[in-house]
Amino acid sequence: MKRITVFCASSFGTEKIYEEQAILVGKTLAEQNIELVYGGANVGLMGAVADGALNAGGKVIGVLPNFLRSKEIAHLGLTELILVESMHERKTKMNELCDGVIALPGSFGTLEELFEMLTWEQLGLHKKPIAILNINGFYDSLIQLTKIMVEKGFLKSEYQQMLIVSETIDDLLHKMKNYVAPTVVKWINKEQS
Repeated sequence: MKRITVFCASSFGTEKIYEEQAILVGKTLAEQNIELVYGGANVGLMGAVADGALNAGGKVIGVLPNFLRSKEIAHLGLTELILVESMHERKTKMNELCDGVIALPGSFGTLEELFEMLTWEQLGLHKKPIAILNINGFYDSLIQLTKIMVEKGFLKSEYQQMLIVSETIDDLLHKMKNYVAPTVVKWINKEQS
């Protein structure tokens, strides 16, 4: 993996561990010569992950919609800042630039980005590893929900297993590097259900 996109919050959350782990993610990517692609802001966990990579000598590419330049405050120290016109363009560009995705804690935007990347993989549009760094159990309920989706017949277990999860960045990257995308066909007819 040469580049990883990180989706995360533009705030720090209520616990210091989120910021500390975001910095560590950036630092670890830099130390492993993996470029960081992220949302381009210098605030919250977004700024922390970028600074972690930059301070360790890594390359960081930010992708920021023009209308968010003042709200999220563009990071001025990046290797490259790519400005786009819409949120959809942002996700498309971040997907084009990366070899895998990591979600750190966040809210609606982070979840929307994570699930769109999972959906694109489920539909066969890419075969990239999609991962969650489950800092301090932040994503426990979401992981449980994906299991319920399988139990209730709304999601094949092969697709639930696309979501790579770990509590440490080193283990997460190891799992991502060894990821094999599912070969199950998404669309089935009534006879197959």
